[in-house]
Amino acid sequence: MTKPAASDTSTDTGHDDRFLISDLCDLVGGYMEQDQVREVYRAYLFGAQQHEGQHRVSGEPYIYHPIAVARILAEMHMDMHSIIASILHDVIEDTPATRKQIEEKFGGEVAHLVDGVSKLTNIKFKNKIEQQANNIQKVLLAMAKDIRVIIIKLADRLHNMRTLDALRPEKRRRIAQETLEIYTPIANRLGIYTLRHELEDLAFKAMHPMRYRVLEAAVAKASGHRKELITTINNSFSARLVEMDINAEIKSRKKHLYSLYNKMRYKRIPFSKVLDVYAVRVLVDSVDECYRVLGIVHNLFKPIPGRFKDYIAIPKSNGYQSLHTALYGPHGIPMEVQIRTQEMDLFAESGIAAHWLYKAPDDEARVNSAHARARDWLTGILEMQQTAGDSLEFLENIKVDLFHDEVYVYTPDGDIMKLPRNATPVDFAYAVHTDIGNTCVAAKLDHSFAPLNTPLYSGQTVEVITSPSGRPNPAWLNFVVTAKARSNIRNYLKNMQSDEAIAQGRRLMDRCLKGLGLRLDDVPEQAMQNFLDECGFDSVNELLEDIGMGNRPPNLVARRLVPERIPHGDSEETREMKTQAPLAIHGTEGMVVSYAKCCHPIPGDQIIGVISKGRGIVIHRDGCKNIEADRVQANSADKYVDVKWSDDAEGEFTSVIRLDVANEPGVLARTATVVSDEGANISNVELEDNKDGFTTTITYHLDVKDRNHLARVLRRLRRIPNVMRIMRL
Repeated sequence: MTKPAASDTSTDTGHDDRFLISDLCDLVGGYMEQDQVREVYRAYLFGAQQHEGQHRVSGEPYIYHPIAVARILAEMHMDMHSIIASILHDVIEDTPATRKQIEEKFGGEVAHLVDGVSKLTNIKFKNKIEQQANNIQKVLLAMAKDIRVIIIKLADRLHNMRTLDALRPEKRRRIAQETLEIYTPIANRLGIYTLRHELEDLAFKAMHPMRYRVLEAAVAKASGHRKELITTINNSFSARLVEMDINAEIKSRKKHLYSLYNKMRYKRIPFSKVLDVYAVRVLVDSVDECYRVLGIVHNLFKPIPGRFKDYIAIPKSNGYQSLHTALYGPHGIPMEVQIRTQEMDLFAESGIAAHWLYKAPDDEARVNSAHARARDWLTGILEMQQTAGDSLEFLENIKVDLFHDEVYVYTPDGDIMKLPRNATPVDFAYAVHTDIGNTCVAAKLDHSFAPLNTPLYSGQTVEVITSPSGRPNPAWLNFVVTAKARSNIRNYLKNMQSDEAIAQGRRLMDRCLKGLGLRLDDVPEQAMQNFLDECGFDSVNELLEDIGMGNRPPNLVARRLVPERIPHGDSEETREMKTQAPLAIHGTEGMVVSYAKCCHPIPGDQIIGVISKGRGIVIHRDGCKNIEADRVQANSADKYVDVKWSDDAEGEFTSVIRLDVANEPGVLARTATVVSDEGANISNVELEDNKDGFTTTITYHLDVKDRNHLARVLRRLRRIPNVMRIMRL
């Protein structure tokens, strides 16, 4: 075919190695039809026209960048629409061209890809971090609809990293950090190891240029000796494989610099102690031959215990498959060996782009396993986006989801599930189904009960026990590791807190209005609407939630809603308002009622409620020193609510007791046994030897039901001979 000529925009600027549109057309012509190559060239002409007069920081015409991005994709044999979109990927962001123009000229498919890669340029953000989060969120959500979006974005980032030297040092470091935090993990998740390794090395070079140069020189210096070792092993493998009539290709692989740097940093070892700078890779024709070769290499050289991994039987989450083993090579030097088929090797290098097949809606059967895995992950991204509070929370969840190693556990039915390292039964429950996670109350590991925060290990059988009354616990956020679990717990607690605050706000308002002979539902509709408009609330529930969270005193709201009913002076009505029945505390109010940690009130204590902004009502013991001084202030009366314990108060409440005991062996065990026998739980214990040398102070944090329960515990403790003094703090 006739090669399209380069336009004036891509004339040589003095760089002999410049990759021009003519070179791109030659490259895509190797696997595309001629009419498709013409479409690529037509897209170039449109892009060159739009970018005319624009230059990069390096001074070169801007159009060189889109052509270079297209080259990266062409080397991966991406389809025509991807190549065209890569050429046009900056026109919406940097030129007057619109999505509608692109759609009219090149079709809706290309327009969607270009729009997905484009940044959010017309929205103002509070800071750079929020802008980055929104940009990445937009790309990932567009990628969920068409995975080619992220492949184009990765190629765009790769060329930007290759040309990073033209930027200021601080900007180079910022872009390199973003690359390591977001783009290399995505490339890893999609199995595109070629892009991932180059991105990591370029980011390493930008962030730590001196370390990069030193390590690069060390690898070059050590290459001679290591290559001789590799040659010896290769010859041994080749001879034995020929004897066994196995057709195999043997390659040597050099560990990339960023991986070496991380290994040295995390293991705190010098370069001389890193023994797997080079590795051997054996490529065969079938899975059966992979396992045969494994036996052969283990016969030739002694395997290192605990270093064998079978990623063929259980592939990684990105679809990567291979057998990994480590051997003691010649002179006892450890050597890594990878064994895989040719197809597995192709996928290991290029991942989901290795055998490109776009998922058409009407052709589900054509989607290969790599796409299926990627789409499972993308489905999870969409779910995270729906439950995340904002783009920053979404980005945090994505980072959690991207940085992990896997463990493989079994369901009770024998199905295998992949989870990140350090995942817990709660993560497992949410991985099965959101409703299972929300109602999880206990778990069994290998048929034995285990705490919900227990880290899982490969090979365990996990069984989740649910209850209709179960609900997520805020403490779960301290140990769950999967983004799905974290986002669903946060979303549930956010909604639950809102519902509880609304119910609490209604209780407080009804109590305030009761002294006026009214209920909240009796407030005139117009008076309520006027107040809502004045305060900027869209609904009565928003007002009640604000009251329930302690942001607005209920008695002040009552005065504003029905001012004509408020009595004045020291009338009988006024005294009646001031002596309203105390608000009953049941112990089941949830997150809008909390208990002060300074005085630890429990059912049976005289209590007082303090309205605290953002926390709802905080319950103190009446007489607590932390609130006594404030209560006498004239302007603080609206903060306090008369409360009492309900007769049916339930739950466990913390109480702190202090024991002075004789410093003798076994006294701690005896006191703890008494506490346990009385059905109280010890949540924390502190020991302090006194200066006299003969006594010890034990401070117990106990979970008890009420004052009567605590009194029984104290009576039993006083009977122990070694207990000299006991008090409640």
